[in-house]
Amino acid sequence: MHAALAPIAPDPDPARRRGPGSAPAPAPRLAPTASRGRGRDRSASWRAAARLLIAGTSIGIALLWLLGGGPRDLLGTSGEAVSSVGRLTGLVSANLLLHQVLLMARVPVLERGLGRDAIARLHRTAGFWSFWLMLAHIALITLGYAQTASVDVLAQFWDLVWDYPGMLLATGGALLLVLVVVTSIRRARRRLRYESWHLLHLYAYLGAGLAVPHMLWTGTDLGGALPSLYWWTLWAAAALAVVVWRVAVPLTRSARSRLRVDRVELEGDHGVTVRMRGRRLDRLGARAGQFFVWRFLDGPGWTRGHPFSLAAAPTDDELVITVRRVGDGTDRLARLRPGTRVLVEGPYGEMTGDRRRGAKLLLLAAGAGVAPLLGILESERYAPGDALLVTREHGAGRVLGADRIARLVHERGLVHATLDGPRARRRSSWLPASHIAWRGPELIRFLAPDVEDCDVYVCGPAPWTASLRRDLLEAGAAADRIHSEAFSL
Repeated sequence: MHAALAPIAPDPDPARRRGPGSAPAPAPRLAPTASRGRGRDRSASWRAAARLLIAGTSIGIALLWLLGGGPRDLLGTSGEAVSSVGRLTGLVSANLLLHQVLLMARVPVLERGLGRDAIARLHRTAGFWSFWLMLAHIALITLGYAQTASVDVLAQFWDLVWDYPGMLLATGGALLLVLVVVTSIRRARRRLRYESWHLLHLYAYLGAGLAVPHMLWTGTDLGGALPSLYWWTLWAAAALAVVVWRVAVPLTRSARSRLRVDRVELEGDHGVTVRMRGRRLDRLGARAGQFFVWRFLDGPGWTRGHPFSLAAAPTDDELVITVRRVGDGTDRLARLRPGTRVLVEGPYGEMTGDRRRGAKLLLLAAGAGVAPLLGILESERYAPGDALLVTREHGAGRVLGADRIARLVHERGLVHATLDGPRARRRSSWLPASHIAWRGPELIRFLAPDVEDCDVYVCGPAPWTASLRRDLLEAGAAADRIHSEAFSL
């Protein structure tokens, strides 16, 4: 059934059916199959491994400071104490920079253990903390050395840059990292085309690489063979991870699958569907709800990858994406010619059907986020009336995949509700302005009074997803049954 939610006052009776006009239908929980159980066990193992990797490197950095006499220097002269704190901030900053490289490298242990949303949040948080600690490191080391040598701070800074081994390289690396951080501020990023931002962001790799030598040549915390071996090994492993998982593996998989554009279908004035054919695509291990980073070899600019979710469950010879045309390269998809070769990185993401724990589904999508949710709906089992899809658009009639939604409503008993219009300027900013009378949690309970029994799938822009997640938790949804993907990378 389709339902356009009118801007009405909240209903005092929460015990109504998700869609208007029918009584609740009890649905048994899905029996826990062996494959679902193994999937959850594997997820727990991946999470433990990912946390162990991050914790292990953090402990290693702390040991470097201890072995270098950091606590002893804290009790020395004021210059020695300031320099010791400066070395500690430098080590922590370098460790966070290492984590950033690993998070960008798409290492499987982190992708599967943390999930794409958590990685995006960690990447941003680690990046800004690393940046500020790097600035603190520069300031404290300069001040500490100046106090110890009884010289002017500016003269000491000039001496550090020009006379200490590796410091010119480190200065260049620091400037590149400043460029990356400045362009990653949300206000600045909104002014940049996606391709331009992505290209600038890649300079973080170069900045990290230029910073490594000075840590090994001038870092007093690294005296001795064992600490130096640890540091070299760690950074070599990070560089190898980038080469393997961002270059070698995608090229190998793309060559093996021989993926090419089969046909391009326009979705009204605002969307485009690209169907691609290849061989043995099942070997990619993709599932409905996941995404790839795509590169279409159609001319200049093909090197810029774009993260697009699968719009349908993959088969052994076809992959499908449906994309909203908003510029930043998406218009280019409408001009792709059949036969165009395709390079892929992935699959990524854990917003898949095997994360389900029950029989009922609540799916909420904004804009292009509806595409992966339709893939999940088409590939998952559910009884008529046990799946509710809520779509959010700026204007009525703009939802992507409208024909597929209508087919699911008619053939599978999907319940579809729409929330259209400009967004509300309030805490529940996932709601349209027409529903300003509603509190977000109340509307969720009105739509899905049994939300605590639902597996909830959410896909949309990061701010929309964050606002919706807060209201889902307040409405009673279980945190471990909310599966989300925010397409903001």
